[in-house]
Amino acid sequence: MSEYNPNYLDFEQPLLDIENQITALKTSANASQKDLKKIDNLKISLDKNISKIFSSLSDWQISQIARHPLRPYTLDYIENMFSSFTEIHGDRMFGDDKAIICGLAILDDKAFMLIGHQKGRDSKEKVYRNFGMPKPEGYRKALRAMKLAEKFKIPVLTFIDTPGAYPGIDAESRNQSIAIADNLYEMSKLKCPIISVVIGEGGSGGALAIGVSDKLAMLQYSIYSVISPEGCASILWKDASKANIAAEALSITSDKLLNHKLIDRIIPEPLGAAHRNYSAMYSSLKSNILDMLNEVNAVSQSDLLNTRNAKLMSYGQFES
Repeated sequence: MSEYNPNYLDFEQPLLDIENQITALKTSANASQKDLKKIDNLKISLDKNISKIFSSLSDWQISQIARHPLRPYTLDYIENMFSSFTEIHGDRMFGDDKAIICGLAILDDKAFMLIGHQKGRDSKEKVYRNFGMPKPEGYRKALRAMKLAEKFKIPVLTFIDTPGAYPGIDAESRNQSIAIADNLYEMSKLKCPIISVVIGEGGSGGALAIGVSDKLAMLQYSIYSVISPEGCASILWKDASKANIAAEALSITSDKLLNHKLIDRIIPEPLGAAHRNYSAMYSSLKSNILDMLNEVNAVSQSDLLNTRNAKLMSYGQFES
């Protein structure tokens, strides 16, 4: 067996051995025709193993995929899907939050105001991006960008991927809760179309602050939740190791949320999830965004706002 690789989740480790064999044969200077045939057979075996593993994932395993260290982030989509991107910095009040990216983007000649959370890859970037956890100035920057979109009559596109808003004292002292509440209120009545996509981890109010939309989609292996499974387990059972039980109970996966009518569509991911085939993921996301844009553009502004309000009012179930 191959050595443990941190870029492979526990349940992905069996795939590592096959992939290492393929790599070894491909890089061999003495590869023969027989070796090429073996590579083809190994690729077939790899696909079968991936299909088997991903056909029976638990909600906790899907949560791990949503946080996968190799999963594409907002900047990856910007670089590979959009022909142009002009970033907007700062909230005009305090500073520029690096955990949220905002800017004007062009996708197939269609202009968007793009807003997205950004996590980091290595240690230095994770600290620079504050692990994708925005502070109040990040949400105020996002709101400033949305108001620009409203002024110039262009749709807002948001990419959600955060563990949650930053819970530190400095964020609270600068009115974190008010910043999130302002975004919820302003987005509910923003006079331009809003499309939101959960690309990874949609955590709590930190996600919702850029998630009020006309069309809310989730990538197949993303999650969207009021609290992380670990946080839920810590509160209910005083034991974060019971996160797998909490994940099942929270209904945080795309299929469950679609069944509850809390999201509008699931965007398919390639075999083995987004981190195994970036180009296929970019293509799938792009076509779905353009499809959702056509849907919102087919509706008048007044009908769009009325439908958005009705959608928000319909959330939740109760018994009298």
